[in-house]
Amino acid sequence: MSGPTFSFEFFPPKTDTGALPLWETAASLAALRPTYMTVTYGAGGSTRDGTLTTVRKMQETGVPVAGHLTFINATRSDLRALAAQWWERGIRHIVALRGDMPDGLSWPLDPDGDYFQHTSDFVEALRSWGDFEISVGAYPEKHPDAPSADADIEALKKKCDAGATRAITQFFFDNAVFYDFVDRCRAAGITTPIYPGLLPVHDFARMCGFAARCRATVPDGLARKFAGLDNPEDIRKTATDILIAQALDLAANGVEHIHFYTLNKSDVVKECCEALEKRP
Repeated sequence: MSGPTFSFEFFPPKTDTGALPLWETAASLAALRPTYMTVTYGAGGSTRDGTLTTVRKMQETGVPVAGHLTFINATRSDLRALAAQWWERGIRHIVALRGDMPDGLSWPLDPDGDYFQHTSDFVEALRSWGDFEISVGAYPEKHPDAPSADADIEALKKKCDAGATRAITQFFFDNAVFYDFVDRCRAAGITTPIYPGLLPVHDFARMCGFAARCRATVPDGLARKFAGLDNPEDIRKTATDILIAQALDLAANGVEHIHFYTLNKSDVVKECCEALEKRP
């Protein structure tokens, strides 16, 4: 039985010391023949140069590489110029996002003709600037800034109607949350593919910090599995078993593609992808 395809997210290295392990991780995961890999982008363009440098380096693997691009705090003209630059550098896939709110800004944004107000407007513009493949974010447990779950799904529909190729979800740990979310999206008229984003748990406390910021639920059962573990190998094995079980359930329920938030580490994700390919 063929398993789902997969893709991987990385973030630009902050130092030269962190670059070498990232290239090794990317090469290791590229060998698994992912559909594509993506590189994140900081709020307000804080890693703009790092994103482009990292994408260009990862293109050497031969795997298609997408760059994240956020519109918050960047003018329409600047974004158009940047998109043109990326196109010239061979970047044909953009992950289009609002981005995290910098200090001094709050949602909703004040109207300003020089800036995009919504991701759907940004997607529509990208479509007019070039024949980009465009991925957008989706939030099974609602974006923190959305007034309601229904409003969040309405915003996703607008992004899809504007021309998004696919939606990739924020991470979650209960697959029932994802299945219910997809059902609600389909009922709302969204036909664009919606693919789950999975996060390996390398550090439980740190992951809980991520989850709190994006309002992702951490099930009590997950906490119990990591309780009392201090040996790195025990933690790695537990994290691997959890990720494999989650991915296998998604595959068994017909999910065609899984996106992994690698945190620039390969071991747990690699074992999970190998398990998916070997499933009976």
